[in-house]
Amino acid sequence: MQNEAIFPHIDHTLLKPDCTWEQIQKLCDEAIRFHTASVCVPPAYIERIREKYGDTLTICTVIGFPLGYATAQAKAFEAVDAVSLGADEVDMVINLGDVKNGCFDKVTAEIALVRKAVGEKVLKVIIETCCLTQEEKIRLCACVTKAKADYIKTSTGFGSAGAKLEDIELFKQHIGKNVKIKAAGGIKTKQDLEAFLNAGCDRIGTSSAVALLSGGEAGGY
Repeated sequence: MQNEAIFPHIDHTLLKPDCTWEQIQKLCDEAIRFHTASVCVPPAYIERIREKYGDTLTICTVIGFPLGYATAQAKAFEAVDAVSLGADEVDMVINLGDVKNGCFDKVTAEIALVRKAVGEKVLKVIIETCCLTQEEKIRLCACVTKAKADYIKTSTGFGSAGAKLEDIELFKQHIGKNVKIKAAGGIKTKQDLEAFLNAGCDRIGTSSAVALLSGGEAGGY
């Protein structure tokens, strides 16, 4: 697969808690140079990026990240704030406690609340697959679909494991026709990038794509 076919599917990501403005600018400059789908950054940098780069970048940010156990109302407020600052896409983390308690209606309602908060902006839902049983993953495909999110996403990149190809296959069997798939976490080689795209992912969240595809070394998520 040619690099030019891979970059438009990459959410070029930097979510380390100590990332600096200098590092964020490097990320943004690379995203523009290589035509990635977006930059995925901490909410605190949205406004500054928008002021410096205008509409030359698609800005993605994270909500309820990385643990997901904030209240639904808090996540909705985060989402409204992020969009008001200039975010084009938000990746929210579900409440895994609700999942483990079997409260899938609450999960659906929370996603729907954030869906309403972001309006026409893109909403991706992180379900943190490493924490889930197969049955829970299947139930969450239904939650994401019913709440009308745009994407189901495998992982935060901060869990005990990242994306797995078998989960992509499972998602394809159980998500609605309008839901796309994003893989994230642990994707460290060009072969990984190709494998997840070929498996049916529309987006891949990684900090490594530019380094890998331009001959460098992979970094962290």
